[in-house]
Formats: sequence, structure tokens, C-alpha cells
Amino acid sequence: MMAISGPAGDALKALTSEQIAFLQNLPKELARQYRTSSPAYEMISNDAIQAGIDILLSGPTLNELHDFFDLFPAIYALMTAPPALACAVRAVLSLFLDGEHPQCTYLELRTTPKVTPEMSREEYLRVVLDQIKVYGTDRVGLIVSMDRKMGPEAMHECVELAKSLKMEGEPVVGVDLCGDPTAGDPATFRTYFKDAKEAGLGITLHIAETMYNTSEDTLQLLSFSPDRLGHATFLDDEAKKIVAEKNPCIEICLSSNLLCKTVPTLEAHHIRHYLKHGHPIAICTDDILPFHTSLLGEYALLLAPEPLGLGLSEEEVRAISKMSMDCRFVPKS
Repeated sequence: MMAISGPAGDALKALTSEQIAFLQNLPKELARQYRTSSPAYEMISNDAIQAGIDILLSGPTLNELHDFFDLFPAIYALMTAPPALACAVRAVLSLFLDGEHPQCTYLELRTTPKVTPEMSREEYLRVVLDQIKVYGTDRVGLIVSMDRKMGPEAMHECVELAKSLKMEGEPVVGVDLCGDPTAGDPATFRTYFKDAKEAGLGITLHIAETMYNTSEDTLQLLSFSPDRLGHATFLDDEAKKIVAEKNPCIEICLSSNLLCKTVPTLEAHHIRHYLKHGHPIAICTDDILPFHTSLLGEYALLLAPEPLGLGLSEEEVRAISKMSMDCRFVPKS
């Protein structure tokens, strides 16, 4: 398994063996994991992208959120052929679902289908689904992500593929809006998410990730009636009121927020707002490779004593785990 370091690693070191065993045995759902993992990078032979891979494997220094998005070209360069994509997906699934203590009970894997010289978007998704079916639909579901930089044709194709694959009985459970949080016009995304919701797909949206996201942007996205919200770090009072009323689950990525410096400390993290108000949350890893974390590490950040963690009790952590399971997307007819 990849070495855990940074905030999650420090939190794990602060726990007793009994506390680690408690976390390992909790039923956990992982709502936010992408198809990147360190085992896939051992296939690299292209010097043009090796430098970017070396940075990923050693643990990149992130001064702000956009430094994270600058890492993506090295990741995408690996996934142009079906065997490489299948290898990466297998590695991620194994990392979370295999072993004596699987990291989660149910995994929702996300991927943005790409057109490559060797794959169409449909072929890309079928490669991913073939690997998911090895573990069974009771353990894994697929969320089709759409990048905010996509044009209308690409977004339409992604939603139509998600709908048609779901109709075939494939374990496609939802769609996601992701990518550079300042790109695109949310008003142009509405029709695609409306279509997805009407088809019974779960809706999750990256929202208010940076201080540069405008109130208009956030309110537009909330008007899509999403089931879950990714990050939701910089909601203003009006948005918080809507979120409290509509009650979408908040996908919390503690290490990601700390390392991308969208929050300064755990003490200042917005998870405390949602815990205080009893709002549903799901603990997530975001991308395990650049953040050198795991689901166990993210749960360690809940349980570890302050300032290395939030200092929650085991019962509080158990309740959060149940919220994550309750908010998972399940196939809908």
C-alpha cells in the first residue's frame, strides 16, 4: 500500500492500536475516489511525462488549489490505451477493497471519460466498468464526471452514456461536475444535470471550492438540486441557508483541503460547521496519490487528538461513518 504521510500520516501516528482497529472495522462508504493510483505509474517509460510522475510519487508541494490541477496532464498521459486504464482502475479497486481490512465497504469510483487515439468515451467507460464488475455492484458504483471546461457536445455525450449504460444494467450510479472550479458558466450545465436527475442518476457537484467562486456561481449550482456537494468550502450565508434547507450531503476531504490550502487548519475547517448543525457529511479521500492519504487516514483525522485531528469520540466517528453509508448513491430504476 502507498505510504501515508502529511496530515493523515501524522493523525494515524497519534492513534493507539485499539483506535486503529476501531476505524478499520467501521462500515465506510467512499464517495469520492478517482481512478489514479501509484501502482499504475510503474509502467511509465515516456521521459516527457516522467518528471510530472516523479513529483506525484514523491508528494507534490501545493501552494494553492490550481497547483493540483497542473498535475493532471501527467496523469492523463498514462490513460490513453485500454490496458493502461484497466491497470489503473484495478489498482485503485484493489487498494480500497482487498486485504484483511478493506478500506471501505462500498466504493464510488469517479472518472471523466476521455477521447484518446485508442478509445472513444464509451470504450473508456466500458473498460472501467469491466474492472468494477470483478468486485460486484454491491461493492462498487461508477460516477461519470464532467469537467467544467467541457463543451456542450462532450457534456451531452457523457450524460447520454451514463443514462444508456445505466439502462443496460451497468453500475453507473451518478454524475459529477468537476475540474477547475473557476472555469465555465454554470448556467450552461443545467440541462445536462436535469436530464441525469430525471434518469434516476445521483447528482454531485464540486462547489464553492475557492474564494474566487462567486455567489452567483454557487447559487446556480445549488439550483440544480444536487444530492451531494463536493467541498462546499466557501459558501456564503445565503448558500448555507439553502444547503441547510435542501440537506444535500457534503463530501469532506480533509487532507485535500489542508494541502491545497483552501483551509488553514483543522480547527478552521468547515466540517465543524456541519457537525455542529447535524448536517449529513461523507468523509472522502479526493485523489489519494497527490495527497498521500487513504480512507483510514482521513478517518484518523477525525479521531486523533487536537491539533493533529478533530478529537472526536468513537461514537461521533461511528455516526459520521453511518452518514456516509446513508448518503451513498444506489441504483435507481
